Amino acid sequence: MTSDKEKQEISVIGRLFSMEIFLVMAGVAFLVMAYVREDAMALFWGLMIIGGSVALHFVRKKDWKKHWEEQEHRHLAYMEWKKREQEKKDQEKNNG
Repeated sequence: MTSDKEKQEISVIGRLFSMEIFLVMAGVAFLVMAYVREDAMALFWGLMIIGGSVALHFVRKKDWKKHWEEQEHRHLAYMEWKKREQEKKDQEKNNG
């Protein structure tokens, strides 16, 4: 029981010090710096960093194995379609 509790604590600590949290904190720091200094460039970088960390969250959340399986299925279907079209052209060429 204590082993599970320790793993949960380590997991929480790991999430607190994760790279995503660091990026969000850096973005917020840039936004605060932009407000204090009235600096447009810091505002731009703060928004870009926060936007990037949100995009990173969604990219990491996506099921990539399923995505690549779907892409492979679509590619195979396209190749079959292309083969049928080529066969039709060859048949028309031979008949005509």
